[in-house]
Amino acid sequence: MKNDKLKDFIYQQLEEIKAKEISVIGLPDDSTIADYMIVCSGTSSRHVKSIAILLIKALKEANKPPIGIEGEDASEWVLVDCGDVVVHVMQPITRDYYQLEKLWE
Repeated sequence: MKNDKLKDFIYQQLEEIKAKEISVIGLPDDSTIADYMIVCSGTSSRHVKSIAILLIKALKEANKPPIGIEGEDASEWVLVDCGDVVVHVMQPITRDYYQLEKLWE
């Protein structure tokens, strides 16, 4: 069963903290990774880091803390693993290079 409430909460938070080009990808039902992947962009490394920090703060305040966080130091690509929803916050050049959306279409 897909976790739509968590997905919707994260999407709303990303909109509020001014993430760019938010894309929600529903993963196949037999996926062991997550139910959803959300990919968004920040305009710079500082913006990417800020988006990730504010999202993590909102998740903790909502009593839904992430189970893993990767890439905060470089802030080129920060992954926030929320269990049923995995969030990728990326700089545009990194997002263009890896094209995660195309991998899961």
